[in-house]
Amino acid sequence: MTIQDAILPWLTVVGIGEDGFAGLGRGARRALFDAEVVVGGARHLAMLPARLRARRVAWPKPFDIAPIHAWRGTPVCVLASGDPMLFGVGSTLARAFSAAELRVISGPSSLSLAAARMGWSLQDVQSLSLVGRPLAALNAYLRDGARLLVLSRDGATPREIASLLNAVGFGASRMSVFENLGGARESRIDASAQTWRQDGVAALNLVALTCRAPRELSQPLTVGLPDEAFRNDGQLTKRDVRAMTLARLAPIPGELLWDVGAGCGSIGIEWMRAHPACRAIAIEPEPARQAFIIHNRDALGVPDLQLVPGRAPDALACLPAPDAVFVGGGVTTPGLLEACWSRLRAGGRLVANAVTLQGEAVLAQWRDRHGGRLTRVVLSEAQALGGFDTWRPALPITLLDVTKSA
Repeated sequence: MTIQDAILPWLTVVGIGEDGFAGLGRGARRALFDAEVVVGGARHLAMLPARLRARRVAWPKPFDIAPIHAWRGTPVCVLASGDPMLFGVGSTLARAFSAAELRVISGPSSLSLAAARMGWSLQDVQSLSLVGRPLAALNAYLRDGARLLVLSRDGATPREIASLLNAVGFGASRMSVFENLGGARESRIDASAQTWRQDGVAALNLVALTCRAPRELSQPLTVGLPDEAFRNDGQLTKRDVRAMTLARLAPIPGELLWDVGAGCGSIGIEWMRAHPACRAIAIEPEPARQAFIIHNRDALGVPDLQLVPGRAPDALACLPAPDAVFVGGGVTTPGLLEACWSRLRAGGRLVANAVTLQGEAVLAQWRDRHGGRLTRVVLSEAQALGGFDTWRPALPITLLDVTKSA
């Protein structure tokens, strides 16, 4: 076998709908009949006709694609729901195998079918999956007027969504729950979150949401959420400084942030809200503040923010290398900035804030050695003074931002 032969497509991923084998096109059927092994969930495998001679293998539990590697070079067909590249196993396989080895034959996705039923344009809709993800991830998408398509994890998900919407003031939102989309048993349930009473929903379902709530309950997309959005004990990077800090951290999709001495987690949370692919680790030694972080990350829709209990720099030792680091306090801790800098990826950004003279001196010395920019921020707020108003200044903050050269 030549190298060229070895990379010919041997792995085909077929998207199959609730209409089963009868709904597949000629190419997908041919792939199934040519395969020596067909892999899929028990539900999908049961849709195949008896005349199909390939060996049928159900996915292991817990799910693992490791068996696929053992059949490399053998004609293998994998069954997936609808479009395998949309929240599906096709994306997982594409990360494990080269494009030359893989062929994908897509079917209509449940999102496409639901959008068609609702009369919605897909480009105007936000989609998310709650399969294997916390329900709190939905909070990041809740804005008055938003249209959402939500892939449910099971039959209890619609009831859980309704409870969450009611709890956060979005009870007027309209819910359309589609069961068994694209099949003979397809059905639809319409209600508001306030009036949702249905418990016996099919395990295979999708929820279409039209969000309704007073405008003040919709969190803005811009950085610098109101301070009141975060449960805290005062250890909080205030709104205006937070916006300036995040502008210098410059979130890019897929990048990882270390929020060192995270306090209530505001910087890491807003970093992750900038894009669904942004990742963050909050390092915080105080148990009470760790509880704030857990509450705030869920309430603001980024439950995947990772919390590392511990004190830097010791707590940083086993963490993956970051693309950006924020140090909001403790810049005078011996070795802290050095530990962050040594682990920071080339081209990464380090941003540190200080409010004391000693912390400011550390940042000035750091700039002398590594470059970067120092900014002094002095903010004043109008407050009452007797029958008049005057400016009340907050503590000045010194902000260092520096990029690590490649």
